[in-house]
Amino acid sequence: MRSHEKRVNVCPRTQGKYLVSVVLTAVFAIASLFGTLLFSADAVADAAESQAVAQVGNATYASVQEAIGRTTLKNTTVTLLADVTESVTITPPKGVRNVTFDLNGHTLQAAESGGTSRVAAITVTANMQLTIVGPGTVAGVTQPAVDCRGALHVEGGTFTSDATLMRFAETDETSAQGSFSGGTFTAPTLFNLLDDAKNLGYVTVRGGEYRGMIPAGLNTLVLLSGSFSDTSNLAPYLADSLGLIPDDTSDDGTGDGMFHIGDLAISSKQTSVELDPADGLQQLSADDLLTLTGTQLNSIADYCLVADSDQLQALNDQIDRAMQAVGKRKAFEAVSQNITITAVRNTSDDAIDANSSRGAGSQLRTSDHDGISAQVTVAIKAVAEPEEPEEPGKPSNPEKPEKPEMPRSGSAVQALAIISLLLVIASAICAYATAHLQSSRLHN
Repeated sequence: MRSHEKRVNVCPRTQGKYLVSVVLTAVFAIASLFGTLLFSADAVADAAESQAVAQVGNATYASVQEAIGRTTLKNTTVTLLADVTESVTITPPKGVRNVTFDLNGHTLQAAESGGTSRVAAITVTANMQLTIVGPGTVAGVTQPAVDCRGALHVEGGTFTSDATLMRFAETDETSAQGSFSGGTFTAPTLFNLLDDAKNLGYVTVRGGEYRGMIPAGLNTLVLLSGSFSDTSNLAPYLADSLGLIPDDTSDDGTGDGMFHIGDLAISSKQTSVELDPADGLQQLSADDLLTLTGTQLNSIADYCLVADSDQLQALNDQIDRAMQAVGKRKAFEAVSQNITITAVRNTSDDAIDANSSRGAGSQLRTSDHDGISAQVTVAIKAVAEPEEPEEPGKPSNPEKPEKPEMPRSGSAVQALAIISLLLVIASAICAYATAHLQSSRLHN
């Protein structure tokens, strides 16, 4: 009986332990499954986040184009999160007209397009406004960096292309606008028209560095500030009194080859020159003076350099005196003459016609800075009076025999003695003849 009771009493305990074990196993399995699911979700989230290339607000997207399409009136900034090769078009949702693209230190490179089509890295459609801020890069590669039919504002960044960098279009329906306040722009051609454009639109450069050529004939392009490597066609685009100042800030004085827009300025390679009469002199014209001193105006249109006519005449008078002194073998004291060179408006009909033909029109530059001037000094070296030649200095004339010189010293005394003796003899003869005639008269 006792053994049976014992077995009966053990069975419930064993069953309880078994139930506890089963429960614990189930709990562990559920926890493991939940952890696995949680880890998988985190991995998926991390993978999705690692593929994001753009962000709007707190949301990230796998393409820049998708991010642009998710902008809102509250969140209009698209931030680049990684380097990406993609050509995008500014087409935000309805109601959004202004989009800001923050390059955030990354690069957006145009996607390669098939055939002959040229798809820019960024296309700004009509009635849309895009603001680009840097640092970062927009690379067109073989395509333009930007095509614009709406409004483009660039505040920073680097823009490159192997073709035309940026193209704008004014048509019957739309008119593009461009404003550049900073950034670096490098391409064979910096600005030009889109294929269907009648005009450029209205593009204003207020800053930045531009390495490339700007073609002529873009009548509504205005340059207010910035640095340029190619000045060949810039004259009609310079606004107000702005000119171009070459960069000479490097240690060796050569600069970086860029020209910076600034106010009118006159520079001379030599502010003081010296003329040597021994090398020959001639009167100087105003152009001769500018060439001699290397004086030039940093502006490349609408202004010309004029030398003070009275001062230039005074210099030429001194040159005449120096030439006469050299010709007459007379002395000439050193002199110097200051000449003022002034930048004045070029009002000749030819100049006005030339500017008009280049599309300058109302952009002919007038300003309060008219009349700036610089001064150069021209000195003429002294001429010494030639010394008189020493005797005998004149060459003998072979056709005229030289006169014999009179005897000197002992020879002269002997000659005088002979002459005296002859005079004494002649006197004695005269005395004898006189006495003989007197005696003859007495006898008679």
